[in-house]
Amino acid sequence: MDNLQLMMHHDPSRLILIAGPCLVEGRDMAMRTAEHLVQVTSSKPVQLIFKGSYRKANRTSAGAFSGIGDLEALKILAEVRQSFGIPALTDIHADAEAAMVAEAVDVLQIPAFLSRQTSLLEAAAATGRVVNIKKAQFMAPEDVVKAAAKVVQAGNPHVWLTERGTSFGYHDLVVDFRGLVTMRASGFPVIFDATHSVQRPSAGATSGGSPQFIPALSRAAAAVGVDGVFAETHPDPAHAKSDAATQLPLDQFASFLDGVLRHWER
Repeated sequence: MDNLQLMMHHDPSRLILIAGPCLVEGRDMAMRTAEHLVQVTSSKPVQLIFKGSYRKANRTSAGAFSGIGDLEALKILAEVRQSFGIPALTDIHADAEAAMVAEAVDVLQIPAFLSRQTSLLEAAAATGRVVNIKKAQFMAPEDVVKAAAKVVQAGNPHVWLTERGTSFGYHDLVVDFRGLVTMRASGFPVIFDATHSVQRPSAGATSGGSPQFIPALSRAAAAVGVDGVFAETHPDPAHAKSDAATQLPLDQFASFLDGVLRHWER
């Protein structure tokens, strides 16, 4: 069974784990991160999906680093996928990107701020790839199910829903764990985004965060019941070129995952 078929016919006894750096910063870092994640997950009930944004299109500041170049980043994602035999995921931001990006990955992610964009959802659906929709920070749990319905109506039933927190005032997010139950009742696989849920969006020149809450929130989501966990990780988060405040240190990822699996309600 190839990577895409694995995603479409997920084994519920294995936790979907979407992990990798926020942004593809270069080949060496991506390959090193992927190698470590493969080693960490090889003996665990986990389906690893390597995550890396090939471009960041929603940076807080106009001058912030947004990527190493689309084609170069997609080439690296394709190499990770090929070298380690694992599926890959990245975000798309416009309808015209969908077909090109789908050549390099198995899962197309719809960013939270774009999760209501019908044409983008339909373009992602048309690729035949799994579509992971991040629930917008302003969106009720039952409303993201309506976004998923747009993908299904476009002919693609392979949709995942990801919880990443809800706006609480201007510069904070909270996670309403009732929403995981509501979203899961839809029948679509539900992912908990551990790292973006602790962000403090646009709190300064870059988004901040409270990473000390990542393990506890992830354990809580696992206990409530989810199909997967999303966690960004980096060999040196303090020097990451995106989301430095919330990425897990790569050398702490194994203990983080063990904590999640101990509490996971299948």
